[in-house]
Amino acid sequence: MILYVAKRLAQSVVTLFIVVTAVFLLMRLLPVEGYLGERYDKLTAEQREAILQKMGLLDPWYVQIARFYSRLARGDLGTSTIYRKDVPVLEVIAPRVPYSVRFGLVAMALSLLLGLAMGVNMARYTGRFWDRAGTAYIVLIHAVPSAVYLLFLQLYGSSMFKVPVLFDKYKAVSWILPAISMSLGGIAGYAMWMRRFMVDELNKDYIKLARAKGMTNSAIMVKHVMRNAYVPMAQYLPSAILATVSGSIYIESLYSIPGMGGLLVDVIQRQDNPMVQALVLIFSSIGILGLFLGDLLMAIFDPRIKFVKREGAR
Repeated sequence: MILYVAKRLAQSVVTLFIVVTAVFLLMRLLPVEGYLGERYDKLTAEQREAILQKMGLLDPWYVQIARFYSRLARGDLGTSTIYRKDVPVLEVIAPRVPYSVRFGLVAMALSLLLGLAMGVNMARYTGRFWDRAGTAYIVLIHAVPSAVYLLFLQLYGSSMFKVPVLFDKYKAVSWILPAISMSLGGIAGYAMWMRRFMVDELNKDYIKLARAKGMTNSAIMVKHVMRNAYVPMAQYLPSAILATVSGSIYIESLYSIPGMGGLLVDVIQRQDNPMVQALVLIFSSIGILGLFLGDLLMAIFDPRIKFVKREGAR
């Protein structure tokens, strides 16, 4: 197992290195206005060149990236150039993390509770009302652009439930719509996969044998089908949890939530390149960490998965 973990960890580190390097190089291809901000039009060409030289942006790309990784190793993500001029990126991000984490945990709890329950009922009543209703919901979530139904929920949900349209940290009821909005996609995803895995299990020979022995449907569902269906779900849980906790970029912006997702939209619009680079690094790290943990949990929970090849195996 140690060899397997080391191999997967090395692959994750290499993937993160490639992603971060690509983002770094792409950011260097953007116009320099993102580093000079409103001062750009007020500066002469010589002044711009002097500022860029001081920031190290005129050095060869390999020198810049070596300096970037050296700072990153010390926990330095750079400083903001426009959003909050000359303020360290970590100082800007730190107050926003709790909002993304809190909303993410609430949305994750709703997604797991409702999504898994919906998937189980869809599998138990295949072809009947619950299955058709759940399928309609899943199709709606995946077929309709998220901006459409999220705006619909914000506009009509606020009047229906008598809750604020925008987030207010002093009003607990303003958490309702954003949390529901963040959980809609997760509910559909968990329901779809849970149903699929359970239906696959129900069609296997050992289930037919259990029925032939006289086991009730309830006992078969609890002791065999649901237990085995949860195993492949373990692969998706870490990445889903981490992605949800990191916050939804669009939803945080839609409800004016001061989290990391809304911050990314803001700094992109303002062309604050160091902030964009740091946030992309954070989100990429979260995604890769989720995939790594998913593979690890899959191997731990499913004894049929071998960590290493046996000698002579093809």
